[in-house]
Amino acid sequence: MAKNAKSGKRVELKPVFKIENIVASADLGVELDLYGIAKASPDVDYEPEQFPGAICKIHDPKTALLLFKNGKIICTGAKTEADIKRAIDQVIKIVRNYIIEHKETESK
Repeated sequence: MAKNAKSGKRVELKPVFKIENIVASADLGVELDLYGIAKASPDVDYEPEQFPGAICKIHDPKTALLLFKNGKIICTGAKTEADIKRAIDQVIKIVRNYIIEHKETESK
């Protein structure tokens, strides 16, 4: 129980809450071609002068994902863990053809 500062009476606090927004991060473990992804998908905006990540908007579930060149993803707007998984699965379908492969250098 908490005390009301003005009256000194005890007040029982019973907050009602609802999950509105879960933020999750993921790492694809690969490097991404953000220019290629943005060019290929109308749902992806990439303006590196403004922000270093590409912004991908998914319509169902309604989420926004930040994609970074290093393969990291931030997912926002989801209301459940299942929504996060669905959104990330959709992004993987978009980015799978835009992985930057590095040639291994020979050691001397």
